[in-house]
Amino acid sequence: MAQDIELRWQERWRRDGTYHTPNPSGPLANGQLGDGAAPEETGRPKIFIMDMFPYPSGSGLHVGHPLGYIGTDVFARFKRMTGYVVLHPMGYDAFGLPAEEHARQTGEHPRTNTERNIATMSRQLARLGLGHDDRRTVATTDVEYYRWTQWIFLQIFNSWYDAEADRARPIAELIERFEKGEAATVGAMSWAEMDDVARRIELDHHRLAYLGEAPVNWCPALGTVLANEEVTGDARSERGNHPVFRRPLRQWMMRITAYADRLLADLDRLDWTDSIKLMQRNWIGRSEGALIRFATDSGPDVEVFTTRPDTIYGTTAMLLAPEHPLADELVANEWPHGTNPRWTSGAATPRDALRAYRERASNMTDLQRQENRDKTGVWLGANCRVPTTGEPVPVFIADYVLTDYGTGAVMSVPGEDQRDWDFSVRFGLRVVRTVQPPADYSGEAYTGPGQAINSGFLDGMEMAEAKAAINDWLEANGHGKRTVTYKLRDWLFSRQRYWGEPFPIVYDETGLPLAVPDSELPVKLPELSDWAPRALDEASDPEPPLGRAAEWIEARYDLGDGERTYRRELNTMPQWAGSCWYYLRYLDPTNDDVLVDPDVERYWMTDAAGGVGGVDLYVGGVEHAVLHLLYARFWHKVLYDLGHVSGPEPFGRLYNQGYIQAAAYQDERGSYVEASEVAERDGGFWHGDAPVTRRYGKMGKSLRNAVTPDDIYSAYGADTLRLYEMFMGPLDQGRPWEPHSVIGSHRLLQRVWRNLVDENTGNLTVTDTHADAELERQVHRTIAAVTDAMSDLRFNSAIARITELNNELTVRSGPTPRPVADVLVRLLAPLAPHFAEELWSMLGHSDSVVYATFPQADPALVAADVIEVAVQVNGKVRSRIVVDADASPADLEAAALADGRIAQFADGAEIRRVVTVPGKLVNIVLA
Repeated sequence: MAQDIELRWQERWRRDGTYHTPNPSGPLANGQLGDGAAPEETGRPKIFIMDMFPYPSGSGLHVGHPLGYIGTDVFARFKRMTGYVVLHPMGYDAFGLPAEEHARQTGEHPRTNTERNIATMSRQLARLGLGHDDRRTVATTDVEYYRWTQWIFLQIFNSWYDAEADRARPIAELIERFEKGEAATVGAMSWAEMDDVARRIELDHHRLAYLGEAPVNWCPALGTVLANEEVTGDARSERGNHPVFRRPLRQWMMRITAYADRLLADLDRLDWTDSIKLMQRNWIGRSEGALIRFATDSGPDVEVFTTRPDTIYGTTAMLLAPEHPLADELVANEWPHGTNPRWTSGAATPRDALRAYRERASNMTDLQRQENRDKTGVWLGANCRVPTTGEPVPVFIADYVLTDYGTGAVMSVPGEDQRDWDFSVRFGLRVVRTVQPPADYSGEAYTGPGQAINSGFLDGMEMAEAKAAINDWLEANGHGKRTVTYKLRDWLFSRQRYWGEPFPIVYDETGLPLAVPDSELPVKLPELSDWAPRALDEASDPEPPLGRAAEWIEARYDLGDGERTYRRELNTMPQWAGSCWYYLRYLDPTNDDVLVDPDVERYWMTDAAGGVGGVDLYVGGVEHAVLHLLYARFWHKVLYDLGHVSGPEPFGRLYNQGYIQAAAYQDERGSYVEASEVAERDGGFWHGDAPVTRRYGKMGKSLRNAVTPDDIYSAYGADTLRLYEMFMGPLDQGRPWEPHSVIGSHRLLQRVWRNLVDENTGNLTVTDTHADAELERQVHRTIAAVTDAMSDLRFNSAIARITELNNELTVRSGPTPRPVADVLVRLLAPLAPHFAEELWSMLGHSDSVVYATFPQADPALVAADVIEVAVQVNGKVRSRIVVDADASPADLEAAALADGRIAQFADGAEIRRVVTVPGKLVNIVLA
């Protein structure tokens, strides 16, 4: 019965365009507002609700995937019923490594594989009854979509960052400044003295998208460069578990570092959790300190950034990253007489030692290099001098120093840094404390506060005073300056993959990049049969699969000097590209003339209250807390600077949903077995005849513990799954999947049905009478509690309150009053929309419950003679109950134990005691 009802209403929703949301203008100006007016003319507030869109997995959805999607759908339905114009779209992040690897495993072309996976996932999402505006669905692999991804790339390529104005500006304005002599060039030549090639090289130094050499994660087995997040802690690829090596490559980069301060400052304007903001701040890693120059005995100066210039007198060595370019200039040809063997790593010459150490370090990830307590290094046979004393100290290369942080050089101060202490112990270097530790301190490096010691004119100063004094000295004596640095590095934007957006870039005989004209977009991905990356050896250069598209490689364009033949860029963009801006395409998905119509963008992305604007509610997993969000913010700020969007941030409010966990089982080898094939017997768990060990983990393919929603649909219906997932716990917390508990949500719907419909005849049993005073008070208290819980995304609390009201109807004799039935159905509508539509229709309404008005509580009937009390189980809040304000401890205990959610937790467990705090909480302590 449930399936019949759900499929029937889903078909009607599709036929009627129930979830079509109108734009203020343009081709999507028609929609379902009920009065024919444009959305901005109705006087209704707007709200843009969005999920982090999914990868179209080949295995389809499991019941853990839709947790956030159901949550946003419930909230969108609630807001629609409370008078909002709601935009709630969905799309697919379909380019990139996951999709390509799945296609390689199945032997299919990535497009064929991806489109089938999208169709499967689309069917499963629709079967959940999600109220998405299907006219706005996008996939990053759609040619009409990635045309605009390429267009945005060209906006970035054709821009530079004006530090004085603190914003991006078109590169044409920089050319104008050069021509007028208002801007200095990077090199010694002036703009007027340069030929055309030199001018192009000069402009490429300033572009926000540029070609640069950087150390990358090279995976020969996959034939591509990997992002840091695609590499495991033991230097292997997340996909396929292949070895990954660090090596320098010339790649496309994005100058996200130009936006570091703005990316930091605007975090304060966002409605995000403090933990997510902290993760972004740490990733950007802004540090104030000093840039200090250390003179060398036979080469260029070494520049060091340090946040602790006050410890300079404690420098006993200079440490360079193995990749540091100065290492090649400073390294000696022979070991000086009497060199400590520990400093040479057994090599015959310093150059041999440098070569061998670099090869070793290239096989380690940055994480391995930083976290390795066994510090290693080799001396270059060279020294530098401490600026304040002139004392020579040895110059080493050491793997825990990273090129990507600071200058790639570290002044080793072992007295105040534990890693430097470990290095000094390993190589027998001196330790000089420059900060006085407490008298009872017995540790190694001391990093706490204290007065400067062994530091010349700084002695006796506290840290802040000492920092200011040494910075003044460095600047006065030409040895350094105050500066700010960042852990954030420019975004490496190239991938040697087939399944990605082609760059709209070509090259002429100079080897310098040129933009494909906007009128020639999109640059379409060629249809290759031989598209898979080839396994290579470590020393091989990447071979982008697009290099096999012989006819596609060359392109003819007129770029201003007549039609000529150019060579295309053979790398593709990373998966992040399409997901950086998809929220904008949702707004105006059929526009072929501009990225997004300005009126449409302003309507959906502007905060009428004067806030930062952007998507009003963005829901997704915490795993995207840094990179996706940081990259999307960067792209949006560039578009904002160039006038293409109206606000500085893409996502005003961010909410991270939790995860569904499920039992997983490992055999004696530690390998996971299919959870659905495990049986419990004889006090243990068995996979066939072999015992297995149970553990809990995030539901998914890797733990082989996924449960498909199709099984739940067929057994109980989609509304039961929706209700259960929203009742399992707070949306932002993890929760275990408990198959036996699904039936509880199904029974709630059955009990509601029986309170309104005769099971034998199928006729309504409601009566056209009013509720008595007591029931009416409970109805309005329920409305108030559910409204409050829905507004705060506490759907589990809302369901608990609805259950209490329905329980009251169950214990009463006689039919349910029609006004109460009407309220009950509307309260359930966001949570169980098919079920509510069926009952709403049976109650005599011809319109959809989707646009019915959410019930409003009468304040007089919700007066303060009732309160909401939190109920804890073993100290953790598991539910909330509404009770009389003067309820006794005994009444509180009884109400708590009668709560459906609490009953699930207490089922079969021994209750040791119940602690009640009248007016505040109930804590049930289980054995």
